[in-house]
Amino acid sequence: MAVTDGDQLLVERARKGDRRAFDLLVLKYQQKILKLIMRYVRDQTEALDVSQEAFVKAYRALPAFRGESAFYTWLYRIAINTAKNHLVAMQRKPVEYELDSQDPEIAERNPHLREEDGPEGLAMQEELRQTLERALAELPEELRTAILLREIEGLSYEEIAVAMDCPVGTVRSRIFRARETIDIAIRPLTEN
Repeated sequence: MAVTDGDQLLVERARKGDRRAFDLLVLKYQQKILKLIMRYVRDQTEALDVSQEAFVKAYRALPAFRGESAFYTWLYRIAINTAKNHLVAMQRKPVEYELDSQDPEIAERNPHLREEDGPEGLAMQEELRQTLERALAELPEELRTAILLREIEGLSYEEIAVAMDCPVGTVRSRIFRARETIDIAIRPLTEN
């Protein structure tokens, strides 16, 4: 049985009043949703509250879930909207992810980051992290959301299109533009 089929069965059971079925969906996705929300909300306690709010909204909206997308994708969309609403209410900027110099792809593109034990490597890593965070923070929200869903959450273009309620071509364009903007911002630090 595919994951999607299992989720759909749990959704159907939850719709019929089986709270344990929805509890299983919460247990399955709570860490991923919290991780996503932590990209937007700075404080872990607030992120936990926003995560709980997202699950409550999803539970209440179950009758409206048409199954046109995977439950996971639908839940992500609710979580993103809940986090955005929280940010508007709190008038804060989203938190950005940390640069992981242990990531083989990043280390391959930036060999000088492999020498992170020395003061120069640590200073370079911190400068690159700050530059990356600034570049992400300055992206328009739709570009930032698309790139975070792709690069951090690992969603497919199709899943992102559903989550952001736009065509796949628009998702590809947003991710391309986000990558291009970030690349321009960090290029001076990585060209040595």
